[in-house]
Amino acid sequence: MNNYPHPIIAREGWPFLAIAFAAALLASQYLGGWAIPFWIIALFVLQFFRDPARIIPTDPKAVLSPADGRIVVVEKTMDPYANREALKISVFMNVFNVHSNRAPVDGKIEKVEYFPGKFVNADLDKASIENERNALVITAANGQTVTCVQVAGLIARRILCYVNAPDMLARGQRYGFIRFGSRVDVYLPLTARPLVTVGDKVSATETILAEF
Repeated sequence: MNNYPHPIIAREGWPFLAIAFAAALLASQYLGGWAIPFWIIALFVLQFFRDPARIIPTDPKAVLSPADGRIVVVEKTMDPYANREALKISVFMNVFNVHSNRAPVDGKIEKVEYFPGKFVNADLDKASIENERNALVITAANGQTVTCVQVAGLIARRILCYVNAPDMLARGQRYGFIRFGSRVDVYLPLTARPLVTVGDKVSATETILAEF
């Protein structure tokens, strides 16, 4: 995968931005002051698809957050993708968060699995097993297994993933995108030490979720 330079605005949003701003400009020309709602929509689309560069922590033991958002789960449970007991940490993204997904660790992708499913609120626990989702099982540089799962949400209708097995990932590398509100589940070895708690706000790449 080519890890394209951060363009500030995610490439996934360019068509939506073109349509939104064209509509706003036309509305301004023909509707005058009634065009304000069109500009509000255009600005919302602009903020949704922002894609800022991030500073990557260098601690080799760190597991980085793959998404912006809020921690909704920190628990021990089964990892159904790697068939093991694991520490699960889930990040919920609302429509005002950056929706680029970034690799939590350095490592090799062992498999990528896509599962069709429902579109219930991604804030709910059942979203992890019922919603449309895409899972990466990664062998990290230290030999540990890390599973990273993109989960669609209530109004998300498209999971984008740009990597495949046996690609190599670099921590902080942009590997996917979810439109328009969703979550990412990370499954770690039981020996991992979580550094976040439920309710914490996190930033993709810059926040360390755990150490292992």
